[in-house]
Amino acid sequence: MNRDKHIASAFDRDLETAQALVVKMGGLVEQAIIDAAAALETRDAELAEEVRLRDRNIDALDQQINEEAARLIALRAPTATDLRLVLSVIKISASLERVGDYAKNISKRSNVLLAMNQVNGSAAALRRMAGTAEAMLKDALDSYIRRDVQLAADVRARDIEVDQMYNALFREFLTYMMEDPRNITACMHLHFIAKNIERMGDHATTIAEQVIYLVTGEAPDESRPKSDSVTKAGVAETLNHQSQE
Repeated sequence: MNRDKHIASAFDRDLETAQALVVKMGGLVEQAIIDAAAALETRDAELAEEVRLRDRNIDALDQQINEEAARLIALRAPTATDLRLVLSVIKISASLERVGDYAKNISKRSNVLLAMNQVNGSAAALRRMAGTAEAMLKDALDSYIRRDVQLAADVRARDIEVDQMYNALFREFLTYMMEDPRNITACMHLHFIAKNIERMGDHATTIAEQVIYLVTGEAPDESRPKSDSVTKAGVAETLNHQSQE
């Protein structure tokens, strides 16, 4: 084996190690989403605390991945496609770390909500929304492992589903708050949980877009609908409806 082949083989092994850590991290994050949503719906304080504590493991993997990637760049000096591979590991890890933080935040708010009256059907709706975001994340990671551009594009298109769920819940919470001021505190916490889940969908989409760029060398250029613009319309619609009653 000549020197160039040896260097290439060592790079491939190191990259596989980093990518394996990303896959492991992804599994932990997916479970964090599932458990955070379950803890919210079942009002399980112990499970919520477990999610919060397990976030340390996700953070530790993120740090390890960054260190591996930095070592790869320093020792192997990758160029062109190889450098794109290393950078994708860093970016995907960063998105996963943020999603883990959102799951932790949901668990923290779940514990606060234990002392408040439940808002009818809200926890179940949020769990369905979280399930949609978790499925997007799983498929985004699968598209990364398989270098599947079509699956990545499908994940990107599905982000609108999470946005629509968020906007429907936002209008629902706003209505509850306007109907009874005693609902305001609980609904504010529930709204922040919904927003955290909506951001999970955004990060799953970011991973999918990273896969498209990794495989094709080009970033997706089509703009996709953003929830903020829809939310503004939803607020105006809800306020208008309330004022007419």
